[in-house]
Amino acid sequence: MTPDNVLEVEDIRKRFGPTVTAAGITLAIVRGEFFTFLGPSGSGKSTLLRMIAGLEEPDSGRIYINGADMAGVPAWKRDLGMMFQNYAVFPHMSVLKNVTFGLRMRGVGRGDRERRAMEMLELVGLSARAHSIVTSMSGGEQQRVALARALAPRPKILLLDEPLSALDEKIRREMQEQLKAIQKELGTTFVYVTHDQEEALTMSDRVAVFNHGRCVQVDEPHTVHRLPRTRFVAQFFRGANIISAKWIHAQSDEQSLCLEIGGVHATLKTPGFKAEHEDLHIAVRAEKIRLGDEAANSTLRWKGHIRSVVYRGANTDYDVDIEGVGRTLVTTISRQEYDVGQVVDVGWHEEDVALLED
Repeated sequence: MTPDNVLEVEDIRKRFGPTVTAAGITLAIVRGEFFTFLGPSGSGKSTLLRMIAGLEEPDSGRIYINGADMAGVPAWKRDLGMMFQNYAVFPHMSVLKNVTFGLRMRGVGRGDRERRAMEMLELVGLSARAHSIVTSMSGGEQQRVALARALAPRPKILLLDEPLSALDEKIRREMQEQLKAIQKELGTTFVYVTHDQEEALTMSDRVAVFNHGRCVQVDEPHTVHRLPRTRFVAQFFRGANIISAKWIHAQSDEQSLCLEIGGVHATLKTPGFKAEHEDLHIAVRAEKIRLGDEAANSTLRWKGHIRSVVYRGANTDYDVDIEGVGRTLVTTISRQEYDVGQVVDVGWHEEDVALLED
């Protein structure tokens, strides 16, 4: 195990009857990271989190926490905190007693546990509500109580399973900011599960995208969003255009690949990419495509026909039929407006093209 890694998962496999929920997942999480498992319902992300927590046993594979093999180690001995979608607070207890509960179970003395609990309540902005009954609090406040309780034992890793999905949008955004700020202040490793793409991109240091029990891409948020590796990852984020391309040849250094996209030749930096057949697919984000005069400086350019226009306030979506390429979504914040039926220049840069593996 690498010294910087606080958690390593090696070839984890799990199935429930005919359903495969983990199909050989391997990944490593660095100490102090905010690391997110992202994917649709049923992709296996929550099952992996439960196996890390010790609430489920893998069929095969290994989980290491701080270099120690967790095989056979019960959940309560793993030095982990957990925070769930449902707040799981004790309704008959005060805020302070909710936060001290886990410390009392660990044998921490009364004075120390109340001091540590108050430190955490101060951190989440609830020290003034320490003696309130939790049922008198809003959903966002109850979730902050749950966060303080999970952090009070000072776990090396905090596991968070869709903790904000039950909150309304305004409270959810506030909690996203607070969670990230607290994680940075404490330096605790957060492993976060969500199906919300924006939440993952906003909060994470790195994102692992899951599909059908497989971890299909692990990267920093901007890379996952802008340069997806597979069609699934590209389509999971709204605004990706999947476009057909033809393989021409690899450059002599094998670090670049020459393609034809709608009659236009493009050279893409693709170290390690192996083209198994001539027909390929690329992804281009809608917001990376330029129209009209703004397309003039693009390295790849075509003519396009505006099919429809949707005004969305801060930006405008155009459905553009590009010659040789096909129907393409373009999102622009340009002050220049285009009308249905208008023919315009369309372009994007080679560096904004993601070559897909499937």
